[in-house]
Amino acid sequence: MGAGTVGSLARELLPGVLAVDAGNSKTDVALVGADGRVLGTARGGGFRPQEAGREAAVAGLAELVRRAAEEAGFDLDALGGPLVSHVSACLANADLPVEERGLQELIASYGWARTVVVANDTFALLRSGTDAPRGVAVVCGAGINCVGLLPDGRTARFPALGVTTGDWGGGGGLAEMAMWSAARAEDGRGPHTALASAIAGHFGLPSTLAVAEAVHLGAVPEQRLHELVPVLFAVATGGDAVALRLIDRQAEEVAGMAVVALRRLDLLDAPADVVLGGGVLASRQPLLLDGVNARLAADAPYAVPRIVTTPPVVGAALLGLDHLASTGLGGIPTAQQRLRATYALRRPAPA
Repeated sequence: MGAGTVGSLARELLPGVLAVDAGNSKTDVALVGADGRVLGTARGGGFRPQEAGREAAVAGLAELVRRAAEEAGFDLDALGGPLVSHVSACLANADLPVEERGLQELIASYGWARTVVVANDTFALLRSGTDAPRGVAVVCGAGINCVGLLPDGRTARFPALGVTTGDWGGGGGLAEMAMWSAARAEDGRGPHTALASAIAGHFGLPSTLAVAEAVHLGAVPEQRLHELVPVLFAVATGGDAVALRLIDRQAEEVAGMAVVALRRLDLLDAPADVVLGGGVLASRQPLLLDGVNARLAADAPYAVPRIVTTPPVVGAALLGLDHLASTGLGGIPTAQQRLRATYALRRPAPA
């Protein structure tokens, strides 16, 4: 494609949004026009700046941006200027404002857009499940996090650094506690639980201790422990008291974070969306959701809980359209409707 053609396409595209949703396990990029048209998408692996380093992690995003631009008919090397007006990047492991600022500066250095906003990826979940930038989201996937947002830009959030900042749960926490409970039941330090035999059976080993030893020695990859979350729910469904307590504790954590965020934003006295997402919540396990809903009904009776399965990159793009609307560059309500409709018909290009 010649430079003249690329230039004319670029003028047609601007203003527009480059949306990024980068999670622990996968990253989605979408190139969206100001009218809500989805022009190009790409999908890659997880975003882990703490492991790979910020520069390498953002370089991984650059390859996805290139692929999405190519799908839309743009050659980044030939553009000679910004691809879009705005980058809306919602990134996992950007848990602190200082981390967001550092990643924002690094992404801005690539020159993809005139403005860049980086936020934690939970904000993408929140916006994907709401009609306006208002409400609270709790993600319970591999880990757990919660954010809240108001149209005036005020937010409520948690550090989400793990046990050191008071967090508990998600797939990792549930699997860890399932192993802990089963091991103690097996050696006599804790109450009996069917988790012991269920965990051993899941891995085809004679005992929970054998599972722990296999993980310790590398015979069973540690990440396979996440497979224990469905095992936990199955045992709880059978009435096991220990498993039921773990799920009840998870429900308490999810609802507790949501209520605190609602309180911080003065949203307890009026209807407000509570968006629930992440693999553990999206699995729609009745034992967990019933516990969450009961606690919200008691402590935040105006809250409107909803499970969201819309891809979070749509939320990142909607945040970008919100930004365009606030600066007079587009992002009108019909653009948001078009974005939701057109993205639902697409599948990101695989890595």
